[in-house]
Amino acid sequence: MKRGEVWWAELPEPTTSEPGFRRPVLILQAYQFNRSHINTVVVAAITSNMKLATAPGNVSLSRRSANLGRESVVNISQIITLDKSFLRERVGKLQDPKLREVEEGVRLVLAL
Repeated sequence: MKRGEVWWAELPEPTTSEPGFRRPVLILQAYQFNRSHINTVVVAAITSNMKLATAPGNVSLSRRSANLGRESVVNISQIITLDKSFLRERVGKLQDPKLREVEEGVRLVLAL
């Protein structure tokens, strides 16, 4: 797995407002950590709820972005650490301009 890739993840049923169920996620973690023996990975949840597209830092994706098949939003406020076992299959990869938008969103949300 590499930074910028989109994967299907099987997440537990949510108990509050965290992401859950089967959903695409964007790998944010740096490559050297992804190839290490660390069993976790830092991701951002992706949703098809286009109402979230206007939230600060979030990034809209077209249907063709990373082979998602429908318009979606990288929900930057839902950056989570997952066990790698939750990842099921690679969907695709974001192009560099979109990945830069995501990076800007992360800087905004985390005040970096």
